[in-house]
Amino acid sequence: MDSAKRDEHHSELLQSQAHIWSHIFKFIDSMSLLCAVQFGLPDIIHSHGKPMTLSQISASISVLHPSKVHCLSRLMRILVHSGFFERRKLGQSNHEEGFVLTNASQLLLKNNPFSVTPFLLFILDPILTQPWEYLSAWFQNDDTTPFKTAHGRMVFEYARHEPRLNNFLNEAMASDARLIADVLINDCKGVFQGLTSLVDVGGGTGTIAKAIAVAFPNVDCTVFDLPHVVANLQDCKNLKYVGGDMFQAVPPAHAILLKWILHDWNDEECVKILEKCKEAIDGREGGKLIIIDMVMGNKELYDKESIETQLQFDMLMMVLSTGQERKEKEWAKIIFAAGFTDYKIIPMFGLRSLIEVYP
Repeated sequence: MDSAKRDEHHSELLQSQAHIWSHIFKFIDSMSLLCAVQFGLPDIIHSHGKPMTLSQISASISVLHPSKVHCLSRLMRILVHSGFFERRKLGQSNHEEGFVLTNASQLLLKNNPFSVTPFLLFILDPILTQPWEYLSAWFQNDDTTPFKTAHGRMVFEYARHEPRLNNFLNEAMASDARLIADVLINDCKGVFQGLTSLVDVGGGTGTIAKAIAVAFPNVDCTVFDLPHVVANLQDCKNLKYVGGDMFQAVPPAHAILLKWILHDWNDEECVKILEKCKEAIDGREGGKLIIIDMVMGNKELYDKESIETQLQFDMLMMVLSTGQERKEKEWAKIIFAAGFTDYKIIPMFGLRSLIEVYP
């Protein structure tokens, strides 16, 4: 091998090694972000009101051990690189720098109504990260999910008996629902035109249904979820809570909403859910099913990060549930199998889309 070819070969080897390393260490980004949230760094810097120096940040973290102060700069460095903080000079003649928030870390503020922090705390909880250690073992056994391999039962059953995880789950879904509700109500008003009633299936504590009920007072809204989820939740005006099982029956309504529900279930289970939804809207003129979920291969998502995140969500569904993220052909398959006649996909929720389904 001549010198030029050897140099090229070595360069390719080193690039391949770096590529593998970057994937080995991806968890470090997640854990670093989790640490920042646990310390409340976004709120600390936001409350300061101007660029905050490292020494000011360290002095504001009451639980920080004095022997670890010098390590804080390394945590902040990777968080800056990841796009969660930026460095700013304190003044034109001052060489000292302070840290400020970015658009991403604005979404980590506790008082931000669209805060992603509850979702982060849920996904990165040890109960949910432990099953990943069993992924290869799961491929070799007949357990339904790696979560069951790790914990002996399915994730929703586990949450039913573990108040802390159940609270994390409800808070995570509610935090996401607040953002979706805002977009849905302000940018998709036509979706609700002519509706007289709506059932939010798997609606949790009712974040989306509450917003719809307020924005459209002529629509009678129902939150339908498992009895332990809606227990002790109070009806109000045009909003009520009903406990039940979506595999058995769905309360009748003009429209049924399934927000981030079907990706939790396999095709056979989805068809059963969809059939119950169709029964609930049959015979109602203008009745429809409204699905908010991912559509894999969406041409609107052309950047590598968005595609990668969809693929990661698909793996998450495999590890935690029996579900998956679906391409349009896969959506069409289960929609038509349940007896619906047509559908329309509207990409408008970032990684997710709105799918209107007609009986």
